[in-house]
Amino acid sequence: MTAITPFGARLHEALRTRGPLCVGIDPHASLLKDWGLDDDVAGLERFSRTTVEALADRVAVLKPQSAFFERFGSRGVAVLEKTVEEARAAGALVLMDAKRGDIGSTMGAYAAAYLDPSSPLFSDAVTLSPYLGFGSLRPALDAAAASGAGVFVLALTSNAEGAEVQRATAADGRPLAQVMLDHMAAENVDAWPLGSVGAVVGATLADAGVNLAINGPLLAPGIGAQGATPADVPRVFGSVAGNVVPSVSRGVLRHGPDAAALRESAARFAEECRAAVSGA
Repeated sequence: MTAITPFGARLHEALRTRGPLCVGIDPHASLLKDWGLDDDVAGLERFSRTTVEALADRVAVLKPQSAFFERFGSRGVAVLEKTVEEARAAGALVLMDAKRGDIGSTMGAYAAAYLDPSSPLFSDAVTLSPYLGFGSLRPALDAAAASGAGVFVLALTSNAEGAEVQRATAADGRPLAQVMLDHMAAENVDAWPLGSVGAVVGATLADAGVNLAINGPLLAPGIGAQGATPADVPRVFGSVAGNVVPSVSRGVLRHGPDAAALRESAARFAEECRAAVSGA
């Protein structure tokens, strides 16, 4: 029986060979319009296929945002399934941005949807929300470990509203985000070269103010349209900047539908991120 290579190891290799960059696939209605596409399933399919064909053979991670597909109902989800399949077939790691979080059998059902290899939505990793308690994520953590997939757990997000929960003080005096990060670190003990339980930490933060050394990847949204730049990575992440997966969506996608322009933009961001991380 062939051993399963854990997500953390596969991600580490992809970042090394393809560059430290995750590109979101976020088919906003406004982006579809900018591409000259209708805001319908046909436009969604054209947008997603063009992005995958332009980038999946060269970008380390592609991150489809599930909500922008779900808004079209079952036909939109069918496009999402095809997007995941084609991106993975071309060599990109697919991170499903679904931010699921629930308890018990419901969390188990989410895990089956995204982390079971028999599911048409099976992805290399999925984003999760831990704010029903980190223990509520156990079905997903176990499913990911069994299939060689990964998870990215919300810790300190790039939206201003997140602070009222994430910066709140837990009963033991730690910021709630630190409690979650410490749980992630415990999941990644002894993993090499990188654990498969990652954290979501916004690159737009003025100061992380927490210990980000979780021995796992750190997904850093906010670069590009939200105002952060690759140069912010070492400032926010410090000594663990080498574990950061910078995430850009509109900053790359606004250059479509021209495939060459999409590739050029992604390559530029990847090089800028590599330079920023290596200089940290």
